[in-house]
Amino acid sequence: MSASPNPAAAGAELEFSLKNRRTWVNLALTILAIGLAIFAALPLASVLVMLLTRGVPVLSLALFTELPPGAGTVGGGIGNAIVGTIVVVLVASAFALPLGFMAAVYLAEYGGSSPLATAVRFSGKILTGMPSILAGVFAYASVVTLMGSFSAWAGGIATGILMVPVVMLTAEEALRMVPNKMRHAALGMGSTRAQMVLQVVIPTALPAIMTGVMLALARAMGETAPLLFTALFSNYWFEGLGEPIASLAVLIYNFSGSPFENQVELAWAASLVLVVLVLLANITAQFVFRRQKVQ
Repeated sequence: MSASPNPAAAGAELEFSLKNRRTWVNLALTILAIGLAIFAALPLASVLVMLLTRGVPVLSLALFTELPPGAGTVGGGIGNAIVGTIVVVLVASAFALPLGFMAAVYLAEYGGSSPLATAVRFSGKILTGMPSILAGVFAYASVVTLMGSFSAWAGGIATGILMVPVVMLTAEEALRMVPNKMRHAALGMGSTRAQMVLQVVIPTALPAIMTGVMLALARAMGETAPLLFTALFSNYWFEGLGEPIASLAVLIYNFSGSPFENQVELAWAASLVLVVLVLLANITAQFVFRRQKVQ
């Protein structure tokens, strides 16, 4: 009968020794990894610091309740741009989220490696790298020219085109990450394939799916080129989905190059508000779905 291992001896073997070459290699690689991580975070940190420095002093109640100022005037706000951004994103989400999610379910659960699924998956990957201005040109040709005017509808469709592949590919990956034993257990208990997908696979993958949705929403909020071709801009409050509409991204584009200091300051404030909106959406989604997962 073999003797049981000595815990003290095993612990001694695991202790780091400064005379050991592997200790120094491990320390060097750890320092290198930390340094590269800090270096990669520097651009983001610098942008956030700049936004806080230039944007916070401009924050006020009037910023959220008033319309953009004219050239050379003082005061004003970005209230209509905030409302317009939310409207465009809602229109884009109503179009893109169901389409992208249903495509993901087909690819992950039904399509497999069929020719149709392969073509759809390849098309989605191509669309993720497509320049956003092409989505604006497409929406201009297919919506603006038919409706005869720039509108929130056209802006929502243009940004929705950019959201679809992000939602589809991230949701497909999230669905594929669900362990097969959960699928087999559901089918073994007598559920149909549709019941298994709806009641087991999708709820399990929902937090990861929402991460992809948030990425798509963030891209939709920050796009400028498609909105220049479709929604244009408006100096007034939201008047209807069939009318031109303001947005934070276009306001930042218009005011950032302005020769008037007041408009430049509003561009910084709008940039800060846009970042905060995206951050709040991400935090809210993570909190809600993580809480549901725990329950």
